[in-house]
Amino acid sequence: MELTENMVGDSLTRLRRAHGQLGGVIAMIEEGEDCKKVLTQLAAVSKALDRAGFRIVASGLRHCQTAAEEGEEPPMTAEELEKLFLSLA
Repeated sequence: MELTENMVGDSLTRLRRAHGQLGGVIAMIEEGEDCKKVLTQLAAVSKALDRAGFRIVASGLRHCQTAAEEGEEPPMTAEELEKLFLSLA
């Protein structure tokens, strides 16, 4: 299934934000910042990535469901989507 910007919605925004946060974490490490601060920011990046991934899977589920309701062949099976979902866990 090909992703479109319309399908991923705010996931793209979340990923761009996480990209910036990760750059900040790298800079913090390079500057010798406190471990607690670094790990707090790293946890925020990780959560942002997870949320973006789950939103993309949810969008895929909706896309496949709509296709099935319209009598079209869904681009992915429920098993394929489940496997993708579990790969994020």
